[in-house]
Amino acid sequence: MKPYDKPAKKALLTALSIVGGNAVLAFCVAAFIIPHNILIGGTTGIGIVLSHVFPGIDVSLLILILNLFLLLLGLLILGKAFAAKTVVSSILYPLLLGVIEKIPGIASLTDNSVLAAVFAGILLGVALGLVMRVGSSTGGMDVVVLILHKWTHLSVAMFVWLSDIVVIGGQALFVPTESTLLGIFVLIFESIVLDQVMVLGKAQIQLLIITKKYEELRETLLDQLEAGVTMFMVETGRLKESQKSIMCVIPQRKLYNATELIHSIDPLAFITVSQVKEVRGRGFTLARDPVLPPEQSADS
Repeated sequence: MKPYDKPAKKALLTALSIVGGNAVLAFCVAAFIIPHNILIGGTTGIGIVLSHVFPGIDVSLLILILNLFLLLLGLLILGKAFAAKTVVSSILYPLLLGVIEKIPGIASLTDNSVLAAVFAGILLGVALGLVMRVGSSTGGMDVVVLILHKWTHLSVAMFVWLSDIVVIGGQALFVPTESTLLGIFVLIFESIVLDQVMVLGKAQIQLLIITKKYEELRETLLDQLEAGVTMFMVETGRLKESQKSIMCVIPQRKLYNATELIHSIDPLAFITVSQVKEVRGRGFTLARDPVLPPEQSADS
């Protein structure tokens, strides 16, 4: 790929993630949240509460008005950079919700409220994860949370949970107790799925290997597994011997081959296997350095 193609590709992927995330969010709300009176946080939850107060106004229109008001508030307090990142979602989500709500049969996909809550939790986590992976936000209550964080310097996560509790508490006045419990379940499930989506495709396996045959193993991992390695000086605990250890970060699919290679060279090798959520740098988010022949390396 040519260098000037990379920004265009990144911009396209960012746009697709934002549009896709908002589309999934709108579908989830129209198909599962509203038909089954499942509680939800954010401006969606506030819009549902206001729809009980103003029954003649569509939920999507109420959400759009709330999002535009909060977007303006964010522009005034948080600046143009924040507003630029949230303006698309603030307008796109309620518009998509208004369109999807009018699809025939969208509100009757299932009669089972528990099944609806399961799908709602999954889809909410996927939707928010797609948007947040590219550094954007869904707007709405995110503005309030960040403003409170700016003024108080307290945890963003704490304000997120507090805002959800307040919004869900408001909705609980209009719905049965079962809907409140389903809403709490959705929030918990959403958080679990969101964490997984955020690291999807980025998680790697880290191996830490302590062996006396570190030189042979290093060459094998580099040549046969095509994995980068880093050498560390360590001291064994019982014998207090100084030697080198090997750290190697690989995709999960290579774990079996890596352990087989290690044990074929040193069956007594000490190995720890850890999962890391994300890896950046050469060989992962950047291209590998070209391997030069020894005569060229010496001249460079």
